[in-house]
Amino acid sequence: MSARLLFPDPQAAADLLTFSSRAVRLGDGTVRVRAQGGVLVTTSAPLAPRGLLDATPTVLGLRVSAIDPELECDLVVEASALLPAPDDASAVVLPATATSPAWAGVSPPRAGWETVDAVDAAVLAQRAQYGVAAVADALPADAGEDVVRAVRARVWGEADEALGGLPLGTAFAAFALGFIAGAEEAVVRRSGAWTRVTLQRGHVLVRGPVRSGLTAVRATGTA
Repeated sequence: MSARLLFPDPQAAADLLTFSSRAVRLGDGTVRVRAQGGVLVTTSAPLAPRGLLDATPTVLGLRVSAIDPELECDLVVEASALLPAPDDASAVVLPATATSPAWAGVSPPRAGWETVDAVDAAVLAQRAQYGVAAVADALPADAGEDVVRAVRARVWGEADEALGGLPLGTAFAAFALGFIAGAEEAVVRRSGAWTRVTLQRGHVLVRGPVRSGLTAVRATGTA
């Protein structure tokens, strides 16, 4: 029998499948599933840099749910390969193989978060729609993958005043992963280089954009 994620009820299993179905269309289409102590943390990367010269910010979407307390795992799989168990509505079948994308090796801190701001969910939705339109307007006809990535990095990596200086991609991730539903204030917390935007349906974690290039020459040796 294939390995399974066992949830306390069918709704929790369905929530994971909904999240993974949205993640299929974003980033590289993979999700990280980490289970320990009865808690499942599922993460996707709607935006992440590929290579040293890629200015795309790292923007992760994260959901937390209860799961079988005896289950422990930490792996990255194709989101499309997570399937409902045919004989148990409270279970999700894991694929036989895993993958190892670069973004999964960058883990946000688990502690030390301090509340710094709040942003209205309606503002997140508005800025996400603005960004989608900006990407579409900037893309030439028959654009290649490199051009598409460059345009997306520029638009989604831009610091947005309406989001308190966070990259516009923060709003994109919240919107595309279905975290925005109704009126609410998203709490903004910070820990080191990471920022976390928390909504009732999930969290968006942001780091970057990554800066690259040569650093200034510094004098060495004794004075």
